[in-house]
Amino acid sequence: MNVSFLQELLATIAEQGRQLMPASLSGGGKRGDIHELSQALLSGQGEASGVVVAREILAKYRRLAIEERREFVRYLAHSMQPDGETIARAATSYIASPGEDTLSALQHAVESPRQEFFRRLNLAPGGTAEIVALRRDILRQVKTDPAFARVDHDLQHLLTSWFNRGFLVLRRIDWQTPAAILEKIIHYEAVHQIQGWDDLRRRLDPTDRRLFAFFHPSMIDEPLIFVEVALMGETAGSIQTVLSERIKPGDAAHVPTTAIFYSISNCQEGLRGISFGNFLIKQVVEELARELPTLKTFVTLSPVPQFARWLDRVLADDQDHVISKADRVALGLLRDPQWTEAEPENPALKSAVMSAAAHYFLRAKSADGRPIDPVARFHLGNGARLERINWLGDTSEKGLREGHGVMVNYLYDLAAIEANHEAFENEGTVAASKVVRALVKSPEKSGKAKTEKVKPEKTKLEVVKQLALPSK
Repeated sequence: MNVSFLQELLATIAEQGRQLMPASLSGGGKRGDIHELSQALLSGQGEASGVVVAREILAKYRRLAIEERREFVRYLAHSMQPDGETIARAATSYIASPGEDTLSALQHAVESPRQEFFRRLNLAPGGTAEIVALRRDILRQVKTDPAFARVDHDLQHLLTSWFNRGFLVLRRIDWQTPAAILEKIIHYEAVHQIQGWDDLRRRLDPTDRRLFAFFHPSMIDEPLIFVEVALMGETAGSIQTVLSERIKPGDAAHVPTTAIFYSISNCQEGLRGISFGNFLIKQVVEELARELPTLKTFVTLSPVPQFARWLDRVLADDQDHVISKADRVALGLLRDPQWTEAEPENPALKSAVMSAAAHYFLRAKSADGRPIDPVARFHLGNGARLERINWLGDTSEKGLREGHGVMVNYLYDLAAIEANHEAFENEGTVAASKVVRALVKSPEKSGKAKTEKVKPEKTKLEVVKQLALPSK
């Protein structure tokens, strides 16, 4: 389908259909008009007039001030609620006579009218992108106002369906990609800042770098999420190595054996909570395996964005014996902002940081019993294995501030992904290599450290098996 043609057609319908809009709804520019338009959209029957009204609502919303936008969301929350009496009658009918008809009537009764409102709002040209932007506004207030949470619940339900994996399109981004999209890649990079066009070109070089992104047919020029990949001869332990490596010549001399996923960035704040990353990584692995049969290892080089904050809390707690007294003394060096220059290879400090990091990944848990690190939850939930913790893997200002320079490698061994995923989801088991588990130090005898049960590996994989894509 030619999406651009369809969007132009809808725009034409909307422009010519303005004459179908009632005079009482078409002018004024007052804030109250958007309320009347919203009710008209929800109660209207004609699709042509619906396109016009939807377009007008979105245009008016864009012109509202911040507080007026908030008031409009509250209006949607309070004015478009399921009718309690209708729900009660439908529920009574279903209880008295369970069946397809009474169940359908009950389901219809309990569905929020806001969902139908947003479906009709999506008729407007560019409506999907506008609704995603509207949800971005809602998410910024959702924790402070219950009304916003109600509207967000409906929006997330719809967007999860609209952005189903079956609708997403995987595209490789290279130096020939339109400049408008390349500019957005620079803007949306959230892990390792892209330092201008030269740096971007280095990350897109066709011989040893790849960048893949997911797009949606209704947002053809807006990447949803993208991943950057370095094709190398071994697993890298630092982002400095990945980003500073010289460009490989485009000949047979460079035979990559390892694909390193070193940056994954979500682009649309309004799609928060709707996961694409797990599909993206798995599809990119399949794409790369088909393109480059020499690739045997698929591994990430991932940041640890909450490690420094966690370690500060542990060190501030005199009753917590996760960190030994000797390690506490060594870790005191981290208070010096220039510690990487003064003590770059201090053995005691390195041992203390690596041990604390291993405890952080293997034993520190959130209230739901899962690892507290969000990046770890993502990759472990995908079935990856925590393969290696890297000392001074990221010496940038951000890397030192958030993770004391620590970076980690998560290994995607396709032969073990499903087993790792099931063990993590069902038992909370963290798949980790022997090297990582060996870093955890025993707690002091006077302390009572909490530990989790780490499932031992069934096989002794020191080298990644040759990956064979599972048959479907």
